[in-house]
Amino acid sequence: MIIAEQNETTQRELVPAGNHVARCFSMIEIGTVTTEYLGQEKNQKKVRVSWELPFKKKVFNPEKGEQPFSVNKEYTLSMYDKANLRHDLESWRGQGFTDQEAKAFDISKLLGKACMLNIIHKESKKGNKYAQVSSITPIPEGMTCPAQINPTFELSYADWSDAKFQGLPDWIKKMMEETPEFQSVISGGGDVKPDVTDDDDLPF
Repeated sequence: MIIAEQNETTQRELVPAGNHVARCFSMIEIGTVTTEYLGQEKNQKKVRVSWELPFKKKVFNPEKGEQPFSVNKEYTLSMYDKANLRHDLESWRGQGFTDQEAKAFDISKLLGKACMLNIIHKESKKGNKYAQVSSITPIPEGMTCPAQINPTFELSYADWSDAKFQGLPDWIKKMMEETPEFQSVISGGGDVKPDVTDDDDLPF
């Protein structure tokens, strides 16, 4: 359960630009990180969401054979009406949230859900090219998404798994280790499970 109130250090090959059928398969609650904007520090809760592109495959590792490309996006865990997370979720499900729905929405409902992703290529200030999720929309009528290929992966502080944590890339682990949520978990304090919106009639 991950409640809402990109960045690879190395990349073998950019996800192709354009519109792609995709399926959400991974969600990692990073925790509260300190960021700086216009000279001011902000503490923001972050989550990393990943999708697989079943129609775009490549042999990245000969031992594993052909695998789908994947792409991810980091969000601030906020359902404020102008937040990027809320904007993308409303675009994805094709309808807005009421204030009550947005108050405590369990975004882990996204796991396993299909969508269309628009991927664009951009260049960082250091000259490194990267792929970015520009927009998310529902699957068009009459189009289907193949069955999920990658296993579903979810890691949150409300349902902690040290085994899952240890399997993460080192740079993600380092980011998480610096958060107060991680320090609370390893000290035995655990994480509070908030009340959530539970409405099966929602698209997700």
